[in-house]
Amino acid sequence: MADATPAGRDRAIDALRAFAILGVVLGHWLVTAFVATGNGAAGDGDLRVTSPLAAMPEFTPISWVLQTLAVFFLVGGYTAAKGLRPGEPWAARLRHRLARLGRPVPVLLLAWIPAAAGLWWAGFSGDGLFTLVKLVLSPLWFLGVYAALTALTPVVAAVWNRLGLWGAALLVGATAAIDLGRFALDAPGWIGWATVLTGWLVPFYLGFAWANGALARRRAAAGLLAGGAAATAGLVLFAGYPASMVGVPGAAVSNLNPPTLAAVAFGLAQTGLALLLYRPLGRWMRRPRAWAAVAVANLSAMTVFLWHQTAMMAITVGTFLAAGSLPGLHSAPDRPEWLLERLPWLPVFALALLALAGLVRRFERPAARRASGTRGENGRPVPTRTPSRTSQQEGSLRNTQDDHLMLGSTGLTR
Repeated sequence: MADATPAGRDRAIDALRAFAILGVVLGHWLVTAFVATGNGAAGDGDLRVTSPLAAMPEFTPISWVLQTLAVFFLVGGYTAAKGLRPGEPWAARLRHRLARLGRPVPVLLLAWIPAAAGLWWAGFSGDGLFTLVKLVLSPLWFLGVYAALTALTPVVAAVWNRLGLWGAALLVGATAAIDLGRFALDAPGWIGWATVLTGWLVPFYLGFAWANGALARRRAAAGLLAGGAAATAGLVLFAGYPASMVGVPGAAVSNLNPPTLAAVAFGLAQTGLALLLYRPLGRWMRRPRAWAAVAVANLSAMTVFLWHQTAMMAITVGTFLAAGSLPGLHSAPDRPEWLLERLPWLPVFALALLALAGLVRRFERPAARRASGTRGENGRPVPTRTPSRTSQQEGSLRNTQDDHLMLGSTGLTR
């Protein structure tokens, strides 16, 4: 894998993306809990979804570690800026990138049609089934937002060339104004959804700034980390924003749905931390084994992003129907011991995800072009040599530098 990697590939960017993917997956697997109502093995049970953060707010710092969306968008902005080519038709490039993002989605949707029918036949209620399907579909919002930001890349580039870092300040100010309207001035709640654009544009825009050398100094990175952390703490302590950086069932306000000013401030802190880690990660990625793990994670990122919820639910629902309620899997997350009971299930979820990836990856790849063949002077086909595995890996790694989602995310497609 290391030998197949092009010399100019930015391995530190791939490492940041891989860590962001890991944060999303572990975050969902740790803070999404399914509580059994009845006995699934006897055919009279159902599952409802909750979160350990609802009953145990002392574990809120988990959300600070595992909510990594700003890193996805930061890396996305960086690679979008690096991928700009003077004179290149943007429509063709956008169509190519969106095809890479959208190709795996129908596979997931089609797979869940018989899965939902099977759960209905197994006795799950309409509400329970709706909850499960919603958890599968909810990550797709990220792809939509990332696609929109990708489409806006020429606009972002033009704004950057004209305003520089002031453009990021304007986006933060716009998010603050929207929050002021919906939280303090009785404006309609729907205006908050504008922050889906203004909020996630901030790290994406800072990725542009980074790619153009504006955030190269450690002082800038440290300032973003310290300033973002201080602003987040102030908003939580004095402005009433939730401390959790992920949504908590039953909470009046979520920092992510839609993103709030606190989420944007937290993203500034994450941006500063990512910038500080960039050079150490680059040195670490010189180790062949470390780089191989990161490269594989990036090549499989879209599969992991789309299917990790399904893997968790396959184990959760399957064991519920086969054996009834199990600790850490179907028990209420209302005591610290629940986390200890949950941890052994994470490798099981990972194995299920690995099995799913083996099944679906061939459907997510673009259809192979059939070689028409070259004919020799006698009219017979001339055999062509099949490319080696190393050359295939090299091509994949070369082509994924700026075709990834994140996040992200997604940096999430091959």
